[in-house]
Amino acid sequence: MKSTERHKLKENEFARTVAHAREAMQTRGRDVATIVIVVVAAVALAAGYAWWRQSRNAKANAVLAEALAVEEAPVIAPAAPAPGSPIPVQQPGTFDSEQAKLEAALPKLMKAADAYPNTEAGITARYHAASVLATLGRYAEAGQRYQEVIDKAGNSLYGRTARLGLADVLVSQGKYDSAITIYQEVSTDTKSTLPIDGVLMQLGRAYMKAGKKNEAAHAFTRVVEEFPQSLYAADARREMEEAKKS
Repeated sequence: MKSTERHKLKENEFARTVAHAREAMQTRGRDVATIVIVVVAAVALAAGYAWWRQSRNAKANAVLAEALAVEEAPVIAPAAPAPGSPIPVQQPGTFDSEQAKLEAALPKLMKAADAYPNTEAGITARYHAASVLATLGRYAEAGQRYQEVIDKAGNSLYGRTARLGLADVLVSQGKYDSAITIYQEVSTDTKSTLPIDGVLMQLGRAYMKAGKKNEAAHAFTRVVEEFPQSLYAADARREMEEAKKS
């Protein structure tokens, strides 16, 4: 092969090497650019979600605060007007009865609960709505709301407290066996942060209403023996003696 041809071949090989190198650099450059774009998009998405979540929680807390302000408003019954005097005007921010206050608070609580169902504020609002319904004697609805709190809150404090609320509602409906099952489960839950002495008192009273005096006496005895310093100890001792009577 002539030297001129060999020289051209070397030039061609060098040109191909340079071309391959340039192509590889361009490809890697596009890959790097793609990675950078993906990372930037992910950071922007995370920041956007964090902002949205913070904004949503702030709105939920504001709606809850408005509802709680009504639920906790003072009850001031208007004084009887003097003969010939106009009927007194109710003071702003107050209610003339507990029932009127609770009926005004309920839709506001449910508004917060339904608008922000999975937020802490929404769960809190739903729990308060259940309590209001129970106080108003609307036990079936109260039970539904308590069950929704249990489903959403799980083993959190609100979830566990809602179980007791549900049990109380079941007692009010005369469904003693279902209520007793819940009280028993809570009273034997070693991870529970709820006051076991109080749960045992509720369990004993549910047994009494169900006509199961021996079981009631046992529950009250546990309070006396296991929690001698409890605020319920005196009541437990008295109710224990009543349960033991034939």
